[in-house]
Amino acid sequence: MKTELKEISPTQRELHIEIDAASLKDAYGKVSQKYARGASVPGFRKGYAPLDVVRLRYKEEIKSEVLQQLLPAKVSEAIEEHKLQPLAEPHLHIEDAENVKVNGSQPIALHVHVEVMPEIPSPKIDGLEVTRRVKPVEEGEIDDLIKNRLNQEAALIPVEGRASETGDTVIADLEGKFEDEPEAEPIKAEDLQVVLGDEQIEKAFTENLVGVREDEEKEFTVAYPAEFSSPALAGKTVHYKAKIKSVGRSETPELNDDWAKSLDEGYDNLADLRKKLRADLETYSKSDADARVRNEAIAKVIEENAFEVPKTLIENQARNLLNNFARDLQQRGVDLQTVDNNFIEMAYQQMQSQAERDVRGAMLLEKIAETEKVAVSKEEVDEEIGKLADYYRTTADEIRSSLEQQGGGNTIENNLRTRKSIEALIAKAKVIEGDWIDESADTVAAADGAEEEKPKKAAKKKAPAKKSTKAAGEDKK
Repeated sequence: MKTELKEISPTQRELHIEIDAASLKDAYGKVSQKYARGASVPGFRKGYAPLDVVRLRYKEEIKSEVLQQLLPAKVSEAIEEHKLQPLAEPHLHIEDAENVKVNGSQPIALHVHVEVMPEIPSPKIDGLEVTRRVKPVEEGEIDDLIKNRLNQEAALIPVEGRASETGDTVIADLEGKFEDEPEAEPIKAEDLQVVLGDEQIEKAFTENLVGVREDEEKEFTVAYPAEFSSPALAGKTVHYKAKIKSVGRSETPELNDDWAKSLDEGYDNLADLRKKLRADLETYSKSDADARVRNEAIAKVIEENAFEVPKTLIENQARNLLNNFARDLQQRGVDLQTVDNNFIEMAYQQMQSQAERDVRGAMLLEKIAETEKVAVSKEEVDEEIGKLADYYRTTADEIRSSLEQQGGGNTIENNLRTRKSIEALIAKAKVIEGDWIDESADTVAAADGAEEEKPKKAAKKKAPAKKSTKAAGEDKK
């Protein structure tokens, strides 16, 4: 067998293989004998037909089997000879396939396309400049946290002597039936809390549940618009029956030192609570700034180190991204069977760019691990598994078993290797402390500026989306 290797690109190799006539003749003889032993040919007893007759009668079948037996083995032999490591199944092309002969009268020529990992240049990471920007903590953020905590501590006080009003909370058991789909499973929710007048509550619920009292039953119909936020309800008309269980008004505690002490979390007074909340927010801001430094460093390494990325790896990552996107849609209540194929194809194409960036980043971090001699010890893996076991309140053995069942026995080690590679990158980078820049504010300002430049083409404002009524009852109201 003769072989020749050609480099088509950094990720593509082409093998030219010539299978010698002797090998073909040997395979042809063995396959022919096999057919002769079991062939049923008119005029001859089974297994006694002349070999030439069998070869003529089963010409195409014998040819196909000879090629199936010989070609994969010869291709594997050539790949091993040239020390190639294919990333995907090689693509075979037989030259002059229509006229090829397998009886050993002539050799067979074929060429094979093999995708391989490229040679990745060692990234230049010494002195890589990145800017660390820590978001300052504002008093308003502390106020919001305290306000949220007050709301969590709020008590629902039953109202007496009157019907429900805007601002009250109505607790009800709800059942809804679709007008045009009588056989459809009804919407059911128990102990559904509806804050009347809340922006997150569908307006029709507020309109129909204002004026109700405890133990009252109320029936009403909601016609959802076609553009409603929940696909399951968009454009549908639903008849609801609500059994009112209670009507109350939320009362929050008074904001003072006594309330801060009552939280039983070691606060001496309200000022102490604010001080510790600020410390928590500052810690988070620093951690967030460190994360953005890491992301910026990786992004710069990707931008400054160009090389060809194998298409197979990009396709695999794009499919992973698409699967994650599909799961997200399902969690939002979207029936994937109703999603247009063109939309899926468009989403997949858009993910190609992100997929290439993800793969390029992973390959560069692996190269950094190699050049910086990053190693992960068994003790480090055991420690990480221990942390996971504590987090999930299980045992280390159960974590290991779960990883092995999912085919990711080396997941922990790989994650640690990636983490340490990023640490090595940051250690050699030049990190500059910079002032905080509110990018979201810049985006809003830019959008406002664009609107000012084109006042005649201002976009129409959309009404704020409402939450849909949910069968489960926990977040659809």
